[in-house]
Amino acid sequence: MPGDAPASRRYAIVAPSGRVKVSGSAESRTGALSEADIEAFNKDRMDTHASTASPPKETRPPAVLQVVPSLVSGGVERGTVDLAGALVAAGWTAYVASAGGPMEHQLTRVGARHLTLPLASKNPLVMRRNAAALVEIIRKHKIDIVHARSRAPAWSAWRAARVARRRFVTTFHNAYDIGLPLKRWYNSVMAKGERVIAISQFVGDHAASVYGVGEDRLRVIPRGVDLAQFDPARVRGERVAALAEQWRVPEDAKVVMLPGRLTRWKGGLDFIEAIARLRRDDLRCLMVGAEQRPGFRRELDGAIERHGLGGIFRIVDDCRDMPAAYVLSDVVVSASTDPEGFGRVIIEAQAMGRPVVATDHGGARETIAPGVTGWLARPNDPVSLAAALAAALGLEPAERDAFAHRARAHVAAGFTREQMCARTIDVYEELLFPQPAALPSLGGRERMAATAAAE
Repeated sequence: MPGDAPASRRYAIVAPSGRVKVSGSAESRTGALSEADIEAFNKDRMDTHASTASPPKETRPPAVLQVVPSLVSGGVERGTVDLAGALVAAGWTAYVASAGGPMEHQLTRVGARHLTLPLASKNPLVMRRNAAALVEIIRKHKIDIVHARSRAPAWSAWRAARVARRRFVTTFHNAYDIGLPLKRWYNSVMAKGERVIAISQFVGDHAASVYGVGEDRLRVIPRGVDLAQFDPARVRGERVAALAEQWRVPEDAKVVMLPGRLTRWKGGLDFIEAIARLRRDDLRCLMVGAEQRPGFRRELDGAIERHGLGGIFRIVDDCRDMPAAYVLSDVVVSASTDPEGFGRVIIEAQAMGRPVVATDHGGARETIAPGVTGWLARPNDPVSLAAALAAALGLEPAERDAFAHRARAHVAAGFTREQMCARTIDVYEELLFPQPAALPSLGGRERMAATAAAE
């Protein structure tokens, strides 16, 4: 994996050429090892494996099974595909179990394998059957780590991992609602991982305070964006022009975009009211995302009509070229009324050099540097949102260029796909190839340095 490849491999991998690749530093080295070398290496690995879970028992790449409801769209699914590709690139074997969807072909392209199960179902009987099917999958494909990334399939995955005696990892993707006791119990499966990954410090604090996940198990790993895909220099003008024509955006208009599914908590109604308060005719405002629940689109249309903004707003069901959509936009908005666990749109927009306005709660506080890469507005407050939008729209060209440079550097420093995947693989290594007890909380490179110093 370029740039941030995991640095602390502790296994032997049989490469496609038949040679054996041994990773033990930031840069892997390939060489022909003898059978005696391999046998001694794996014997040592088995002797130091301190767990009741069944470790890999032969010289082969470790295998990871990610479990998600489906592969339709969204941040969870994008992260799943990204990690699967990184695992394959690092010499691991990657599987994903889900109900399927359009993103299956992306798994195939990165060299991972998809296994279809009705994992989106919350029916207890279906969940029980899924658990049994996952046990068979784990044994058949010699899975070493089961990684659950959503609650309903996590229950099936947790049961299967226990039966098959495999390592179990979970990812908290949000600070789940805990209103009713049953809801809290349902959410609690995400705290059952031997390692629990939180996608932001906000989510990590929630997992620790509500579900008692200790520092020994909790790992905060922010989501990451692909800087090669989200690179304004790679977006050709005709792609932007095609979207502008499709969405009826005049060439001289200032464009404000709110990407995200059309659901109430994404803040579309506050966004409409904030734009109305600006009283500007030179704007074109895009709401890009599919309707999640029938009827809300009509409510948005009604609010647009009441404010007399029919000529300004465009509601777009789908966009297959988000990098071009970001380039088309002058300002990108995340107006969520409830705290988001992370907010992928925010880092995508900054990677594309666009000023961002977001509501001041949840993961947005960790991804925006106020006044440096964007603005934070009070949640559920169209007046505050309008003021932030006015500031962003008022940037002079030189100021916009400076914002773009700082925003992209901000993402590159802490929110790249490579960093996210490398740190996740580090977590897997903690479980499969444990280091001395004094080093459990260190990342891959720090563990390598500490081990070398100790020797």
